[in-house]
Amino acid sequence: MIKRENDKPCLFVLDTNVLMHDPTSLFRFQEHDVFIPMVVLEELDRTKKGLSEVARNVRQVSRFLDQLMCDADKAEIDAGLPLGPEAVGGGITQSAGGRLFFQTEPLDIHLPESLPGATPDNTILGIALALREKHPERQVIIVSKDINLRIKAAVLGLQAEDYSNDQVLDDANLLYTGLEVLADDFWERHEKSVDAWKEQGRTFYRISGPDIADWYPAQCLAFGDDGEFEAMVRDKPSPNEAIVELVEDYRLPRHNVWGINARNREQNFALNMLMNPDLDFVTLLGTAGTGKTLLALAAGLVQVLERNLYREIIMTRVTVPVGEDIGFLPGTEEEKMTPWMGALMDNLEVLTRPESGGSWGHAATQDLVRNRIRISSLNFMRGRTFLNKYIILDEAQNLTAKQMKTLVTRAGPGTKFVCLGNIGQIDTPYLTETTSGLTYVVDRFKHWPHSGHITLMRGERSRLADFASQEL
Repeated sequence: MIKRENDKPCLFVLDTNVLMHDPTSLFRFQEHDVFIPMVVLEELDRTKKGLSEVARNVRQVSRFLDQLMCDADKAEIDAGLPLGPEAVGGGITQSAGGRLFFQTEPLDIHLPESLPGATPDNTILGIALALREKHPERQVIIVSKDINLRIKAAVLGLQAEDYSNDQVLDDANLLYTGLEVLADDFWERHEKSVDAWKEQGRTFYRISGPDIADWYPAQCLAFGDDGEFEAMVRDKPSPNEAIVELVEDYRLPRHNVWGINARNREQNFALNMLMNPDLDFVTLLGTAGTGKTLLALAAGLVQVLERNLYREIIMTRVTVPVGEDIGFLPGTEEEKMTPWMGALMDNLEVLTRPESGGSWGHAATQDLVRNRIRISSLNFMRGRTFLNKYIILDEAQNLTAKQMKTLVTRAGPGTKFVCLGNIGQIDTPYLTETTSGLTYVVDRFKHWPHSGHITLMRGERSRLADFASQEL
């Protein structure tokens, strides 16, 4: 973290990738001034065409700049354009009080011989050096999401920072897990403030005390060994009072979900959330092999085919390759998405294996299930509304906060949204564990009573996969 000189006003030099990542970054530097080099405008101009999220962001930046420069003459541009919501209107609520400066004149750039070539990164470094010499009364800071640019800036003695305004948490370890393990003396301390009753075969507890202030709606509570006491917060009439309900034990064979039983405490809580129609938004985090996709699919099949709560299952994910891209894929939208849906096919093979009926029964079950599962691409989600659908978003850690908002707001009445992911496996450039869209929604939805979250801890795929996940 850069040590700020409090007695000097800051001048932030923005790299192109910051504006591509967040178009509203112009307005997120509070009272400080922002400087945009001409090379950044050139890079933005080269990236504005296309239907990708980056191209949309660049076009939004251009619209902001156009609104800021509206009716401004050369003298006003040289003096700096005022930043703030009144300058552009239209949904910008940041209280920016600084000014926006453009590179309106040639700067005397002197780069060391160790940085040959007129690359955009080197040009930005040279501009920052020139600004520091020209304005010694200011603290010039480069803001970039490019680690290598920040390293080169440090080598040159320049101050550089990552763009952290979209950072949800300071540390990924602080992320809400969805589970509260009660202390050994919890019941002794609360025995006088606990009421219990049964209603329609379900067991409820009303608990009061200062510990309850830290509980969230739909939070999972556990006490003692596996299965001794497992409950979920159903309501909080007041900050220090909660009504909790004992959860159903899906580890028992008679409580299987499409032939699947929970194998540990976290999986049991996950199935309770997935099978609860009152929870419209469910997020499951966990490493490879913890059962996220299998549990979500099994719960979806039961509620679509047996209980008729939803019309169909829609499965989607971000198409970010782990290795080299395999190039153009022919076919329809669903056929193009098929190579990305290996996890779906693997889990369907487990879920559609009938106990009897032979190969004919197996084929009939597969046809029945696949007719109610639709594969969709994220590229065609804008403007859509999903009614009475059970939507599974796999590999959600690769989405930005803005993409996640775009997708979740597609949900119409009667739709349940399930997000799966592992923030330890992010493949999208410039995204980290603390800025991922999955981290963003887990943190923002934890206060909403119609959402639930649980982090799956134990791998159940195989002893080989479990060992590899821990040791490699």
